[in-house]
Amino acid sequence: MSGSYKLGKLGKMAGELLFLVICVFYLYPVFIVLINSFKNRAELYENVLALPNELNFKYYAEAMTKMNFTGAFINSFLVTAISITVIVVLSSMTAWMLVRSDGRFSRIIFMVFVSTMLIPFQTLMMPLMQTMGWIRDNLHIPMLNTLGGLIYMNVGFGASMAVFLYHGFVKSIPISLEEAATIDGCSKFGVFWKIVFPMLKPTTVTVMILDVIWIWNDYLLPSLVVSSKALRTIPLSTFSFFGQFTRQWNMAMAGLMLTIIPVIIFYLCAQKYIIKGVAAGAVK
Repeated sequence: MSGSYKLGKLGKMAGELLFLVICVFYLYPVFIVLINSFKNRAELYENVLALPNELNFKYYAEAMTKMNFTGAFINSFLVTAISITVIVVLSSMTAWMLVRSDGRFSRIIFMVFVSTMLIPFQTLMMPLMQTMGWIRDNLHIPMLNTLGGLIYMNVGFGASMAVFLYHGFVKSIPISLEEAATIDGCSKFGVFWKIVFPMLKPTTVTVMILDVIWIWNDYLLPSLVVSSKALRTIPLSTFSFFGQFTRQWNMAMAGLMLTIIPVIIFYLCAQKYIIKGVAAGAVK
């Protein structure tokens, strides 16, 4: 009995040690970016892996000025906040209706949403830009080089995963609660917002976390849609450190740290919901 207990304890310690090693390897690139964001160019090229001689925040200040951090932050915040709000509202309502009207047509629509998750964005980006250009030229709807067009595309690409997660969680909500609210005189719109949507909080927070990480850090789609400097998001603004003849790696590192800090703060504030939400949405 004692030997089995010791073996079990050793196995647990080995598992924890392995997990620690994996975490170190996973976070090592972030550590490299962090230490090099405090170095000047000569110090960075001398030894990338060495610690900085001093913690000098002047490169952060220079990076904020060069990348127009305030304007880029506002653009990223607007795009992220509006996109996530629309995704959460429309996807939760869609998933609820698909679950409650459980017919063949509803199942087909749900499978279409799920199947679109399997299509890589790279296979769609050129036809997408051609379509948006046609809409701009023929229907006179500004879809390119506007934040509204970028938000519209974010909603389209983010809806599938959100509907999938909400769909699984809605199945766990007893329909008797909705029937009781209807008997008491609540409208269908009221049933959703007063009864169903508050119970979707874990999945809603999960969708928000995943979409914040995706939309805030996305470079490819904004680079295709946005061409004006005034409309650049934070990931696009980091490109200002790379010119035709110069590469300002130290300020680029500072800019990258400024980019990921808001996402880290948001994730730390909402992390307790993510496992619960994913498990509830995907399994139930």
